[in-house]
Amino acid sequence: MQVDFYHLTTPLDRVLPRIAERVVQTGGRLLIVAEPEAQRVALDRLLWSYAPESFLPHAHIGAGNDAAQPVLIASDVTTANAARNVAIVDGRWRDAALDFERVFHVFDEEAIREARLAWKTLGDRDGVERRYWRQNDAGRWEQAA
Repeated sequence: MQVDFYHLTTPLDRVLPRIAERVVQTGGRLLIVAEPEAQRVALDRLLWSYAPESFLPHAHIGAGNDAAQPVLIASDVTTANAARNVAIVDGRWRDAALDFERVFHVFDEEAIREARLAWKTLGDRDGVERRYWRQNDAGRWEQAA
């Protein structure tokens, strides 16, 4: 299993839609996890409006046929849409994410301490590949570890 740590220096709005698009384009499903309700509402709006020419089917957990949703927004880790990819976007690591094939752990400066602890803890686990991504001066993602 793979855990990708994404250290944000730009708004989440510029990162998450691209991750979701790539997962869905390859036939995968994605669970997006954010505990604060206001953040989940904002994510829903973002996925509808991030680009005029785009359409990324998604829903909030419990809003209707969860199992049919390619992208599902939830407050905690769940397998309701049979996703094998999970994006934790509120900066709070959850060990339940280790049941997925790929984890996108997205965090900003406010959550860096917790992200470092998760990085260290996961380094001691068998079968977990960790990668750390940061943005360069041009805003492009580079693998740093």
